[in-house]
Amino acid sequence: MTLPNITHVFVLMLENRSFDHMLGASGLPGIAVPPAGTSNSYNGASYPFGNQPPAVMAVDPGHEFPDVVVQLAGKGASYPSGGPYPPIEMSGFVADYASSPSSGEGNAPSADLGQIMQGFPASALPVLNTLASEFAVCDHWFASMPGPTWPNRFFVAAASSGGLDHSPTTAEMITWETVKGFSFPNGTIFDKLGSRRWRLYADGVLTIFGGLKGIFPWNIHGFADFAGDVASSSYPGGFTFIEPNYGNVVTFKGGTSQHPLDTVSGGELLIKQTYEAIRNSPHWETSLLIITYDEHGGFFDHVRPGPAPAPSDGSSSKYNQYGFDFKQYGVRVPAVIVSPLIPKGSVNSQVYDHSSVLATVEAVFGIAPLTARDKAANNLLSLLSLSAPRTDTPTVLPNPAPTPTSELGYVAPPPASSTVDAGNLPGFLHSAMVQHAAMLPESQQNDLLARVQAIRTKGDAADYIMEAEPQLRLARSKGFVQP
Repeated sequence: MTLPNITHVFVLMLENRSFDHMLGASGLPGIAVPPAGTSNSYNGASYPFGNQPPAVMAVDPGHEFPDVVVQLAGKGASYPSGGPYPPIEMSGFVADYASSPSSGEGNAPSADLGQIMQGFPASALPVLNTLASEFAVCDHWFASMPGPTWPNRFFVAAASSGGLDHSPTTAEMITWETVKGFSFPNGTIFDKLGSRRWRLYADGVLTIFGGLKGIFPWNIHGFADFAGDVASSSYPGGFTFIEPNYGNVVTFKGGTSQHPLDTVSGGELLIKQTYEAIRNSPHWETSLLIITYDEHGGFFDHVRPGPAPAPSDGSSSKYNQYGFDFKQYGVRVPAVIVSPLIPKGSVNSQVYDHSSVLATVEAVFGIAPLTARDKAANNLLSLLSLSAPRTDTPTVLPNPAPTPTSELGYVAPPPASSTVDAGNLPGFLHSAMVQHAAMLPESQQNDLLARVQAIRTKGDAADYIMEAEPQLRLARSKGFVQP
């Protein structure tokens, strides 16, 4: 196969939304959407798939490993350590939203249970839907494992989660990795590409990839610089990964990640800004942009995920809380693929997961696979089937749809005294510590480690992150000289 002329691969990964939730009610032709009458039942009531999602969810839907078992296999289902995964029915989304086993997630009021079954109409997501109709939708793109954010994002970096199958606690992250960062048996795509062939951008201060070994604070660029950087004919990033602003570390409010406890408008703006910067750059004709989501966030999807090839990379079992064998994909997530070499209105139904990003980058830049997962993964290059770049692609996208103030039913923040060990906060705390430590003399790093080890509450974690943020911003500033 003759490879298309691609010199730059860009990836924007948002979070916690399923395919049906974002595109299943869009009316886009040719994509796999819920058949009429699709529903989940709970306590004798039926909850049909609909098109009236709230602007902000009543509670954060469950999306830890045990939650997804219930969502996929039904109320009362469990996963036996070592597998196999129980039979999948896609029947337990409402049941888990009503009664999640995970701390700080689910347990929605009975009047709100139908929220988890709703999808956005196209008018609510004009940016995403414009790109989907102009370029390609992959309607069988699945999360890499049936669980939360951290392990799924790790798959984009390493075609493996390093054995991690849950959201780690603060003690776990610090005990396992101290101040050096999370590592993988075969390294990451950043290691393989070499420092001159990749770039990381962050729309906020906190990042997930900042917690990886070998990623230093001066390697991460502020998204505010992205449009100006990519406008240069000498832009160096063959592979560019963009992390959104994850919002307030406790409430998730005010970000651009599209977290369920925040609106989708911030993420729509981030998608628009990313596309327009690339589209109007000198690299447009040889660029590929992948827009996807790390995991489904607990939202309903009707397509049953199939079995997956395990990474088989020798990852340690110490990160594996549930004995997961990594032989099962997670829930389907949105994936919109953008390039002037893609025919308008394309729909592709091959199976993809986040390791398909790596399979694509490896094919473009001639790199060997990292694990058995990306070796087996489909890459995206067959979508780029045109012999010459299109000349009819939009230079400007529509603005995000406004969210009426009356619909902003933000969830009350948890008390500052509540435990730090819930959801993403321990991971962000670890990432901030790893980045902060890199800016300190080695003699001071153990003191920082001891301080972070002593954090027990959300309030203490927020205080530390607020203190570290100025240092992390400094490292991303133009002209910063690394220590």
